[in-house]
Amino acid sequence: MLPAEKALVKRLEKEPFALIGINTDDDLDKVKGLLEKQGITWRNTWEGPVPAGQGPLSRAWEVNQYPTMYVLDARGIVRARDPEELDKVIDTLVAQAKSAANR
Repeated sequence: MLPAEKALVKRLEKEPFALIGINTDDDLDKVKGLLEKQGITWRNTWEGPVPAGQGPLSRAWEVNQYPTMYVLDARGIVRARDPEELDKVIDTLVAQAKSAANR
């Protein structure tokens, strides 16, 4: 997913769009090093060394496999979870956000 995520962030860098990562790896220092090494520039948070899917964010968002992606609109409503729909839904929501900003 990383190449697709990087491409998405680059393509939408000047648009009303944000990608947020939630990391569940065991070691925070390793996570920080990996984010830097991989050139991950978007916001990330770390749930700590908990069993997969058992951190507070994973439980709240019902994450049961990795990677899991959600697309939220400007009001925080989940609009997509299906990887096949992501680009289409994101482009539609970005266009809607830009339109609303121009009103």
